Amino acid sequence: MDAMDRRIINTMQGEFPLTPRPFKVMGERLGLCEAELIDRISRMRAEGILTRFGPMYHVDRMGGRFTLAAMRIPPEDFERVAEQVNACVEVAHNYEREHDLNMWFVLATEKAESTPDVIARIEAETGYPVYPMPKEKEFFVELRLRA
Repeated sequence: MDAMDRRIINTMQGEFPLTPRPFKVMGERLGLCEAELIDRISRMRAEGILTRFGPMYHVDRMGGRFTLAAMRIPPEDFERVAEQVNACVEVAHNYEREHDLNMWFVLATEKAESTPDVIARIEAETGYPVYPMPKEKEFFVELRLRA
């Protein structure tokens, strides 16, 4: 990352313009043309510097729920279960961890009350229990980099 990449990350947090051409407006703020800003963001995504680029929603305020969940899957069955879990439209993302609970994913449901049904469906389809870890308190952590 160079100084401009850090400025892009800092500036885009909470200040992204809601206009028909937001990258043009943001580029002007940063002294870049629209295409260069898009190219830099694309490069940072491709290099894994940015793992996600998009809005953060307060899903609870909209009636939905995000739930972190984990499963204990034997290594020989991991790929099969990962495919089944990932096929679930409510699964936002899924990743493997070196832990007794080795599969972790986030459920995103439109209605808070449907979360238990989604968990039950995943358990029935995979044959393994799901350990939900609902949010108790929300924290906002903002990342600011030295440019």
